[in-house]
Amino acid sequence: MTTDVLPSPDLDATPPVEGESPSGFTGPRSGLPPYEKILTATFAIAPFVALGLLIAADQPFPWFAVVLTLVLIVIFGHAITIGFHRGFTHRSFVPVRWLKNTLAILGTLAFQGAVIGWVADHRRHHRFSDRPGDPHSPYWKGDEELHGVGGLWHAHVGWTISVDPTSREKYTPDLLADRDLVWIDRLFVPLAVLTFAIPFGLGYLWNGWAGAWTCFLCAGFVRIGITLNGTWAVNSVCHWFGKRPFATRDRSTNYAPLALVTMGEAWHNNHHAFPRSARHGLLPRQIDTSARIIRWMERWGWVSDVQWPDPALVEARRAEAS
Repeated sequence: MTTDVLPSPDLDATPPVEGESPSGFTGPRSGLPPYEKILTATFAIAPFVALGLLIAADQPFPWFAVVLTLVLIVIFGHAITIGFHRGFTHRSFVPVRWLKNTLAILGTLAFQGAVIGWVADHRRHHRFSDRPGDPHSPYWKGDEELHGVGGLWHAHVGWTISVDPTSREKYTPDLLADRDLVWIDRLFVPLAVLTFAIPFGLGYLWNGWAGAWTCFLCAGFVRIGITLNGTWAVNSVCHWFGKRPFATRDRSTNYAPLALVTMGEAWHNNHHAFPRSARHGLLPRQIDTSARIIRWMERWGWVSDVQWPDPALVEARRAEAS
């Protein structure tokens, strides 16, 4: 049996082959290089330091910086959920070229990693979900079984420092064949600089140097902290707490309190049951702003081949799980 990994839907439907390397590399791996661990740890802590500096500052409430922070969270956050996740990872729709590149650039500005690496990690997660080899399961770290708070910590942020890199050649051959995405992937460093330069520049236009530094901290570091922890919470909370209306081979859950702030991603059990679905909020009263935007883009002719779930199949799967 071949161990080549194709994009979704095969990742959830096909169990891993015995002896398959989760990372996709042959031979032993020693985790991330030390400099990447230091950078990752720095940016996991820096948003909280920035928030402390803002609170300690003796200045009027920075309304402009807060509004800018919220606007960037909405824009860059939806680029992750719609572009990186539903579009590039699971092929839930086919975007026109300019939209594909725009989603890739805006998603990179969210500061969650380069687009191809992000997709590779997430496809690996689906391949080994809540089994040995899942990069961010609260139940496993490699072949080591985890329990309790230690497992939640690993799934939330610990995995970003301790887990072996994921092979792009194995998990993302389709993206490596796309010259646009390869170039955008290589632009991660300048785009990472730009994600701080944008709020700094807008802040300077608002209120000079004081405004520049306030927006740099708030719409730069604090904003990144909010979006990163939202994504990480899907990895941790949505595999531990919540409801499971669908039977899946992992322990994914729906956790309603996170649904709005994660733009529909917290309907995670739904997603693992129907990984290619463009809509994660499959059931009544499940808010999914990412799906709503995809629907608008479909009507405007910006995307095609959108994978909307069959209501009859959804109900049949629910009945099986009850």
